[in-house]
Amino acid sequence: MTTTYAALLRGINVGGTKKLPMAGLRALLTDLGHDAVRTHLQSGQAVFASGHGDEKSLAAELAEAIEERFGFAVDVIVRDHAYLKAVAEACPFPAADLEAKQLHVTYFSAPVAAERFETVDRPAFLPEEFRLGDRALYLYAPNGLGRSKLAEALARPRVNKGLIATTRNWNTVVKLVELTGA
Repeated sequence: MTTTYAALLRGINVGGTKKLPMAGLRALLTDLGHDAVRTHLQSGQAVFASGHGDEKSLAAELAEAIEERFGFAVDVIVRDHAYLKAVAEACPFPAADLEAKQLHVTYFSAPVAAERFETVDRPAFLPEEFRLGDRALYLYAPNGLGRSKLAEALARPRVNKGLIATTRNWNTVVKLVELTGA
């Protein structure tokens, strides 16, 4: 059985470091035996179909192959269409009423317990807010991610220790559901 996945690469093609051409990423995924390979934007999203592996093993395989071929380590999270769709549908914020730059999803490599976020003083960051899913965090940042003090607090090592985390704006969240569903 073939499943369609999205690979989310963390921190590539940002600020002149870890340059990974999307054509090279598509070629790499094809060389790994995956089908229907496509990329979205330059910031590290690839969609592919695979009949082998699971999210965790596919992420590890891709991360290892990127390091071998391109010479640098990249954190990779792989999620299937069903999961991406469930995350979009479970959004606790009124996505249809917000600008895409105001709403973000951080995908985590593993389930995240609410206790990790106990030290975050939520009222101090209002009107910014976040809600936690199982392997995702929804962030409402009315002035955008670049100006978000809450996003800075949520990215602290003590909160994310031992996890891979990568954030996408709402347009990308929706587009990945669309691309993996095709």
